Amino acid sequence: MTHFVAIDFETANGYRSSICSIGVVIVKEGIITDSIYRLVRPEPEWYSWHNTQVHGLTAADTEDAQVFPYVWAEIAPKLIGLPLVAHNKSFDEGCLRAAYRVYQMDYPDYEFHCTCQASRRVFGRELPNHQLQTVARRCGYDLTNHHHALADAEACAHIAIHIL
Repeated sequence: MTHFVAIDFETANGYRSSICSIGVVIVKEGIITDSIYRLVRPEPEWYSWHNTQVHGLTAADTEDAQVFPYVWAEIAPKLIGLPLVAHNKSFDEGCLRAAYRVYQMDYPDYEFHCTCQASRRVFGRELPNHQLQTVARRCGYDLTNHHHALADAEACAHIAIHIL
């Protein structure tokens, strides 16, 4: 796979629709050509202590951000014709579907691939686990800002370039 979009969502709370940041990395011919990072006002609009501990974002960070439909309207045209790649795609695809549902938008059935599943196939028991930072390190990428949506999308892109 040489043309794709790596994507990562961070959420404000336990609801998958509560996207509070989006990281997008566009890869064409195996080379990163563009990246996008946006804060999003989540829905529902509250932050759990646990989620804030994971990614560091709070309500103050997103109080002036746009809601998902406006942010996605900027991103979606850049995804046309490209498959999406995520590490643990069930979470990220679930977030995207939940946001579409909450805002009553028609979901376009994005094609999703999972670098976590690919890692299990390619590396098997060679790795102690298949977490994003472990697989990124195995693929030669130093993920120093884990749980920042753009950093995680960049790590996912490097993994996908390496093993998909």
